Amino acid sequence: MKERLQKLISRSGLMSRRKAEEAIRQGQVTVDGRPAQLGESADPEREEIRVAGEPISFSSPVRTLMLNKPTGYICSMKDPQGRRVVSDLLPDEFGRLYPVGRLDYNTEGLLLLTNDGALAQHLTHPRHHVPKTYLVKVRGYLGLPGQKKLESGVRLDDGLTAPAKISNLRRSGRNCWFELTLREGRNRQVRRMCEAVGLPVVRLKRVALGGLSLGELESGTCRLLTEGELVDLKKISGL
Repeated sequence: MKERLQKLISRSGLMSRRKAEEAIRQGQVTVDGRPAQLGESADPEREEIRVAGEPISFSSPVRTLMLNKPTGYICSMKDPQGRRVVSDLLPDEFGRLYPVGRLDYNTEGLLLLTNDGALAQHLTHPRHHVPKTYLVKVRGYLGLPGQKKLESGVRLDDGLTAPAKISNLRRSGRNCWFELTLREGRNRQVRRMCEAVGLPVVRLKRVALGGLSLGELESGTCRLLTEGELVDLKKISGL
């Protein structure tokens, strides 16, 4: 399938899209031996694309990064409804990465993206019980009875939830905040658990996953995981 040359070069990891455009302007890019033109598209499966005489390769290095997902984005590579997707927030030079699990449209916070299929599978498999911590703001106050229900398990339409951990509970006017840690991952689970104890969720943000913390990473930005973080993550996921 044809794709803009600057995007193809960027996806190969060789350089950013902007630098690829400069390379095309400078005559460093060829398609089947002829000089490429800015704005031209090519099919890498049918045409040979070279930069400074060297063919581009799509054997991307294994990468895993952390994104602070804002609300209003879908955890997908594309959306039939035309909504914004998390891949729109990634620099082109990272290549094609896939979300590990999901955060719903109105949930923000820590999301991992990777091209390491084994790591993604282990992190999302139910038997590994990778902990996930959310900062939750609800309308109303989580009293002791509701807290005990969440910590012992809540009956939802798809069964009883596993015990959760509640910490850092505090009031804020007519609302309250708390941190909730889960070791399972059902669809919209935190929202449904809170609704089951009579507390609609006003804001939901994932702040930690498997020993990783969101820290000071700004909304809409991302960073590669360090080697140490990857080693710890693989141990927690049972890889």
